[in-house]
Amino acid sequence: MPFYHKLGKIPPKRHTQFKKPDGSFYYEQLFGTIGFDGMSTNSYHEQRPTQVKEIKKQYSVAPKVAKANNMQSYRFHGFKVKPENDYLDSRKIVLTNSDCNIILAAPKQSTKDYFYKNTDADELIFIHKGSGKLRTHLGNLDFKYGDYLLVPRGIIYKLDFDTEDNRLFIVESYRPIYTPKRYRNWFGQLLEHSPFCERDLRQPQELETYNESGEFLIKIKKTRRNFRYGLCLASF
Repeated sequence: MPFYHKLGKIPPKRHTQFKKPDGSFYYEQLFGTIGFDGMSTNSYHEQRPTQVKEIKKQYSVAPKVAKANNMQSYRFHGFKVKPENDYLDSRKIVLTNSDCNIILAAPKQSTKDYFYKNTDADELIFIHKGSGKLRTHLGNLDFKYGDYLLVPRGIIYKLDFDTEDNRLFIVESYRPIYTPKRYRNWFGQLLEHSPFCERDLRQPQELETYNESGEFLIKIKKTRRNFRYGLCLASF
């Protein structure tokens, strides 16, 4: 369900010159997850977001199927997943198919040393325990127990946790995550029998601007592999 949301200062028209106070230009980026046909965001950067200094090592994060074509029922003790310091290392895929991965995670530390981007899939993160702040190049969003965080594919983000006691349930969907069609009318408005409504949805409200020179690490998931990119600057 698309709806218009604006943060910060933007030009009155799309795809026009947008100058900084010193006369130089901001860099425009049209960000979408399904080319030009799907929902998109028009964003502006202090520096070009495509400046990559180095492509470092890569490694596979593809799930290893313990039992293929399984028909037996199992009970999973999700809260027994061992906590780990790093957010990405803590993510454990427990179920997988061609449409999605079901992931359990118990990260202890915030993602302070790197940025993360999943280009394979949309991520729906349920906060089973913990609180903190989701930081993205489209704005920040506070979260707490019971919240669902929807992070579309391609979004650069970091998770800052308030404590070390965190439990996450993550659905990694290879298809875009939308509100179900049966819950929407012709205009995209949620119907009365929908289990949630527009009042339940929160957008990023805190816009942080980064314009720092230096080398910054971004970890990118692509084709079930994690790549380490060295950026020459951070610009959001």
